[in-house]
Amino acid sequence: MTVRTCAAAAAILASAGCGASSTDTATTEAEDLPPVNAKASSLKSGFGTMERLVEAAQQEGELNVIALPREWVNFGEIIDTFADKYDIKINELEPAASSKRELDVATQLKPDVFDLTMDMAVYGAAKFAPYKVQGWQDLPDHVKDPSGAWYAAYGGYMSIGYDPRAVKPPASFADLLKPGYRVALDGDPLRSSAAFGGVMAASMSSGAPRPEQGVELFAKLKQAGRLTDMSKANVVVAWDHLNAARSAEQADAWKVTIPKGAALGGYHVQAVNKAAPHPAAARLWQEFLFSDEGQNLLQKGYARPARGEAMLMKGTLDTEQAQKLPKAPGPPVLMTIPQADAAKAYLKREWAKSVG
Repeated sequence: MTVRTCAAAAAILASAGCGASSTDTATTEAEDLPPVNAKASSLKSGFGTMERLVEAAQQEGELNVIALPREWVNFGEIIDTFADKYDIKINELEPAASSKRELDVATQLKPDVFDLTMDMAVYGAAKFAPYKVQGWQDLPDHVKDPSGAWYAAYGGYMSIGYDPRAVKPPASFADLLKPGYRVALDGDPLRSSAAFGGVMAASMSSGAPRPEQGVELFAKLKQAGRLTDMSKANVVVAWDHLNAARSAEQADAWKVTIPKGAALGGYHVQAVNKAAPHPAAARLWQEFLFSDEGQNLLQKGYARPARGEAMLMKGTLDTEQAQKLPKAPGPPVLMTIPQADAAKAYLKREWAKSVG
């Protein structure tokens, strides 16, 4: 690549010269680069430069993604930007699939990359090919696997979205028990990670989940006839990026708050399929998602980019968009895998008979 560039420049600027000595230097530099290895664990070890990674990915020509709804954290624009930037066709497999479904159908559908909740990434780590993106050091240690099997791209807080024309701003989840609030979860907590997160946010006590507290609150709402579906609700418990996107579209009709004392956070992590049919394109996708451009595009969808703090320090974060994110009462509380497992077991036993 360097030699061809030098030769082209020589044709235009003959007198300025990419002469023999320059070509020799370029050849030496090219020889220092590693052989292209599309299954390598880093850009440097597998390709040497982004240009060589792009060339390898373009030779593959396609990328299979799964479980990426176009309206979710701006993935529609992200997918289109990547496809246009690198001239690579993106096949969007089962956009509505859950994290569990992604792993269950991986052998059949052959996605190149995964977008997963952290607990499912831990569960499915054996299916992933370790790959450390260039921004690896910017990612907090607690949201990445040390080997590079998976790593968080974006996160958010569980939030309360509400119609200010119908109800007062709720200061806590307990406020939802007051008259007038018609409440919806984002799905069934036994099947939806977002709805499960809503119950867990309502269960937070002194920074730790108490599943029985969350189930009790929604059981009382059910008994009062005020636990409903989204079309009838004036309050929706969901991830803040979803409520914030709705608020941006309906500024006077929808607001979002993250209650103090219930700052439950969650991350979505990325991974490369060990059996990816397009391994170079898979790694290019990860480099794009974790680049400044990709992280700012995620933030445009009201997600909180995993490299956000480092980008802010470097001056590459879109601070205007950052100001539009819902204000958080403090650092996110992240449930541990044992806490999440125990809570899921409790809901499996109690939700149907208490809430139905």
